Amino acid sequence: MARLKTTLLMLALAGLTAAASGRVALAQKATIGIAMPTKSSARWIDDGNNMAKVLRERGYGTDLQYAEDDIPNQLAQVENMVTKGAKVLVIAAIDGTTLSDVLKQAKAKGITVIAYDRLIRDTPNVDYYATFDNFQVGVQQAQSIEQGLGLKEGKGPFNIELFGGSPDDNNAYFFYNGAMSVLQPYIDSGKLVVGSKQTGMDKVSILRWDGATAQARMDNLLSAFYGKKRVDAVLSPYDGLSIGIISSLKSVGYGTPDQPMPIISGQDAEVPSIKAILRGDQYSTIFKDTRDLARVTADMVDAVLNGKEVPVNDAKTYNNGVKTVPSYLLKPVVVYKSNWDKVLVDSGYYKRSQFE
Repeated sequence: MARLKTTLLMLALAGLTAAASGRVALAQKATIGIAMPTKSSARWIDDGNNMAKVLRERGYGTDLQYAEDDIPNQLAQVENMVTKGAKVLVIAAIDGTTLSDVLKQAKAKGITVIAYDRLIRDTPNVDYYATFDNFQVGVQQAQSIEQGLGLKEGKGPFNIELFGGSPDDNNAYFFYNGAMSVLQPYIDSGKLVVGSKQTGMDKVSILRWDGATAQARMDNLLSAFYGKKRVDAVLSPYDGLSIGIISSLKSVGYGTPDQPMPIISGQDAEVPSIKAILRGDQYSTIFKDTRDLARVTADMVDAVLNGKEVPVNDAKTYNNGVKTVPSYLLKPVVVYKSNWDKVLVDSGYYKRSQFE
């Protein structure tokens, strides 16, 4: 009987070893294509590097490509990944409406597609979506303006100008709608006044999230509507836009004791904007820990390639025009001058020396 138990135990262990070896072998054989939009933003560099690092640590090969915000270039890169036999595609799209044909090719080859941070639209051939709670990002940006102006305490009226993200990025609408869910009641009551009367993504969006374009628009707003009035707040959905907006404001005298900077929001917790917060030029930003997003996406890849249930926590929010894409949403964090070191340095995301 003892010999039988020993034999059964050895067989069981052999089976577990074989299964583990099979998973390792699968991982070693699988290449994951990672398509990122650009290196012009530090956050996308971090996203790509974190993703590749986590996947390599789990035994996968990686093909990481940046398209420098050139749509044909990204299409060519993804087509090349499909041709070379990637098992999974992780795509942060430049324009989420332009990938339908190449993803149809991917589907025909049995390749799983994970939209990364930006939803891929108008195609049935996107399987999962890994992102942050983008509506909440907008809510938090607006709440920081609410706090900075003291709107909850009844202060006002204040003048505000609104900026939106790139109109070809699905996230931009979530950011804007989230922010307006907080700001619109104050606009309706007269506590916030949009001096330019420019509201809605059709009027306030900034193509490709370009800081120079945001700066030019702020120049025009100041010239046309604020000759004798003060701008008290600016809704900015991204740090790169905030830097351009700040440059515009400083060019006409803001940022002095007599003319303090408006309350300006942001997103991505980029180093220049954290420095701007420490100087008092920018009021807040939103931190989205790309290390966590990389880990969640790698968990999805693991589950797909090993026949397990893919981790998602939202199956209702993100309809891409053809289907509702199963998603995993992570929580963003607001960063102020009062908590930047705890959120960004103590967590190991940045080193304190980067801000000295």
